[in-house]
Amino acid sequence: MSETKHTHATPEERAARGRAARTLVPRSSHEEFAPGADRPDPVEVIERQSASRVPELVPIRYGRMLESPFRFFRGAAAIMAQDLAGTPTSGIMTQLCGDAHMLNFRLLASPERHLMFDINDFDETHPGPWEWDVKRLCASLVIAGRGNGFSAPERTGVVRESVRGYREAMDDFAGMRNVDVWYTRVDADELYKVLVEQLRPRTARRLSRTLTKARTRDHLQALDRLSHKVGGEVRITPDPPLVIPLDELLPDVERTRLEGQLRDLVGGYAHSLSSDRRALLAQYRVVDMARKVVGVGSVGTRCWIILLLGRDDRDPLFLQAKEAQDSALADFTEPSGYGHQGERVVAGQRLMQATSDMFLGWERVTGLDGRQRDFYVRQLRDWKAIPKADTMAPDLMRLFGRLCGATLARAHARSGDRIAIAAYLGQSDSFDRAIARFAESYADRNEHDHRALVEAVRDGRVTAVSA
Repeated sequence: MSETKHTHATPEERAARGRAARTLVPRSSHEEFAPGADRPDPVEVIERQSASRVPELVPIRYGRMLESPFRFFRGAAAIMAQDLAGTPTSGIMTQLCGDAHMLNFRLLASPERHLMFDINDFDETHPGPWEWDVKRLCASLVIAGRGNGFSAPERTGVVRESVRGYREAMDDFAGMRNVDVWYTRVDADELYKVLVEQLRPRTARRLSRTLTKARTRDHLQALDRLSHKVGGEVRITPDPPLVIPLDELLPDVERTRLEGQLRDLVGGYAHSLSSDRRALLAQYRVVDMARKVVGVGSVGTRCWIILLLGRDDRDPLFLQAKEAQDSALADFTEPSGYGHQGERVVAGQRLMQATSDMFLGWERVTGLDGRQRDFYVRQLRDWKAIPKADTMAPDLMRLFGRLCGATLARAHARSGDRIAIAAYLGQSDSFDRAIARFAESYADRNEHDHRALVEAVRDGRVTAVSA
């Protein structure tokens, strides 16, 4: 896991390191994106990932990636990881999200029942150059902007505002005491008070409704939406192929074995929780399980939802156990320090998030095929709300991009050398302008890669289905 290796250097020495990096890697050089002729075929990269996934679910992944260049991008973290490995970096490392596209920034609940804004998805988290997360975020903003019909100047404005948010926030963090950086978080209600005067009335009302709705997305709402009663017993409602309960997925003997393994997973993963949370988990009993298809990039990885009940049928806890495979960044940067991929995900999430899911943990499970697989576990839904990129106007996406940039800076400042990064970025907009040009170039390449997948499906090379 990435750690600050210059903890005992003086602030002046750390700032000097950042400024010195400009000589070797000018900020303007980050606009460069010129993949060579040996760049791997993007469809081959996706197919290699798919080889370790559940075969009958892989066509769903391709179907989702076909829908638009933006949805393709969301599933193409492995492709971009290879591309980023060939781009300039300042040499300053931090813990990366690894998949910092705009829809991985959202509202979520803290254990103290505060609605927060933070990064959410950490499947690809890994130590690496801080620039890689910034570039993936900004590329996603351009691709989403193109999908919404934004003009080139509007897209440039969105990206530059996002990078400025990152740069100015990092400068603020550089001046803070270490512990104050770790205390920093974005409370959604406080954020609303700041943003409401900058938003159009209609947009402000929509944001207010989003905050209210997020608080309704709890376990009781999940119980009503995802379950029903059979013979007086609460059971997960089938929604094939996206949600399939165990009793509909496998024959009796295999189902019994898998059910036992998942019960062992719930009991075993408790070791990764703090003692108080283990005590809370022990008050729940497992009542049903189902396979679930999630996301875009994660489709095909093994994912289970597990329904537990506490004091009665109206005291539910939905856990999601998701397979953790190697990070898409693993082959292109320093080792993570973890042999257990679930622990890698959890440790990265705890390091980067201001506050994490109280039931977040990990476990290793031996599957029906005899292979060991790593999982991480978290609550299925708890006050979460995902932004709707396709409905954002340019002014709203500018504000959202700035918020994402500042949030990413806070996440990086917790593990990386915030003083060196801030000194490297400086006070000018040189880096901002470079990333805006990079993001446009990468959006061009992403559209080309998306067309390659469309052609592969049309030619019968891969199979895609809508679900």
